[in-house]
Amino acid sequence: MESEIISTTPESEIVTTRILNFPQELVFKAWKNPELLKNWWGPKGFTNTFHEFDFREGGNWTFTMHGPDKGNYENEVEFIKIDEPNLIAWKRYSKPLFQILTTFESIFENQTKVVFKMLFETAEECNKLKPYVVDKNEENFDKLEVELSKITL
Repeated sequence: MESEIISTTPESEIVTTRILNFPQELVFKAWKNPELLKNWWGPKGFTNTFHEFDFREGGNWTFTMHGPDKGNYENEVEFIKIDEPNLIAWKRYSKPLFQILTTFESIFENQTKVVFKMLFETAEECNKLKPYVVDKNEENFDKLEVELSKITL
């Protein structure tokens, strides 16, 4: 995969959108601060151990997701674009391979629209994961909302 954000078609994307009743800066903080991110990242029942979190373009994020059924899932990603507080993009080096493009848009003073896109090089690769991750991405956002209710700017 390239270090640029790949061009995709709707058939090769999984998109999750959520309106959060929190200011954009606070929502972005929950994504860039590893002490906050580790509390909510992943579907319901998952926890995380972060090994490296270098939040800058070209920086790496390596972590282990611990599943509720005792499985451990190693993840290695590289941040490829950061535009604070509007955008975060990364590419995965661990399989399955895809990129993440997340945008943050302030709608009102205390309301932020987050668009989370999983970008795949082919529709076939996307369709392999789509049946599993659509609901799991929603669970991830549910956990984010709980975490946001606990923090302040």
